[in-house]
Amino acid sequence: MIIIDGHCDALFKMIENPSLDFFASDLSGLDVTYPRMCRSNIKVQFFAIYLSERIKNPRLDHYLEYAALFHRKIVSDGRIRAIRTRNDLEAVMRSGTERGALLTLEGADALHGNLLHLQTLYDLGVRMIGTTWNYANWAADGILEPRQAGFTLQGKAFIKACNELGMLLDASHLSVRAFWDMAECSRKPFVATHSNAKAVCSHPRNLDDDQIRELIRAGGRIGITFVPWFVSHQGAAIDGIIKHIDHILSLGGAGSLALGSDFDGIDRWIPQLEHAGQFDRLAFELYKRYPDDVAEGILYGNWYSFLAEQLPAR
Repeated sequence: MIIIDGHCDALFKMIENPSLDFFASDLSGLDVTYPRMCRSNIKVQFFAIYLSERIKNPRLDHYLEYAALFHRKIVSDGRIRAIRTRNDLEAVMRSGTERGALLTLEGADALHGNLLHLQTLYDLGVRMIGTTWNYANWAADGILEPRQAGFTLQGKAFIKACNELGMLLDASHLSVRAFWDMAECSRKPFVATHSNAKAVCSHPRNLDDDQIRELIRAGGRIGITFVPWFVSHQGAAIDGIIKHIDHILSLGGAGSLALGSDFDGIDRWIPQLEHAGQFDRLAFELYKRYPDDVAEGILYGNWYSFLAEQLPAR
């Protein structure tokens, strides 16, 4: 079993509680830890920079604090490699022991369209940006913003700048109109790192069938998430996750389905899928129900092929 997981908020917890140790035992207070990555053979974990809603005037300094934490406490001692390039990805996937970490940004509020700041984050290893969290900022509306507008002119220019720089784009949290603006403006495939199917569970953060088809058509990826209230309104279980996978498969999504757990970003968990050491329970169900190539695509293969195509070579 190999896993690539497209979203976690361990950095946020570590910022909030500096005593947390990513490399400690399972009692560390984190859902995603190094021992659990080893137990589930998570070869690549995406780590999000997410600012607390308590921060009313976000600044670039806040992002830099996260980036420094990531480099100091996640990738500094060689057990986990920061993935910036295709070469880094291949080295991790070939290694028997090394694991990889990809740094992402969830909510670009503090960038304000400043391309120097965008370049700074890229130079620090950030390789993917979700433009909004749930609400509006200078670039676009999030999915819970009442007016439900799309991207601003400055936001559309930001999409193009990300394309030119090689910064990957994440549509999770965007308003529906903003999703379609991204689809129109981006010259490169984009992803939804942690969103499920709205036809199965009608939470606003989930994707409708047209959005799913567009991600499939464009060569993007859809990270199935374990947020219980995105899985089911009636009590989430692993079987509920399978219903989302079945639905996206029915739309032709075998090559686009991936994982985006949202571990450490939730305070309720799906039974038997309560931390990063339990991916084997989901893998068992996938291998039981689907051909091996489909199961492996969901567990790691589709994220791997996307990153291998979209990351810079070196």
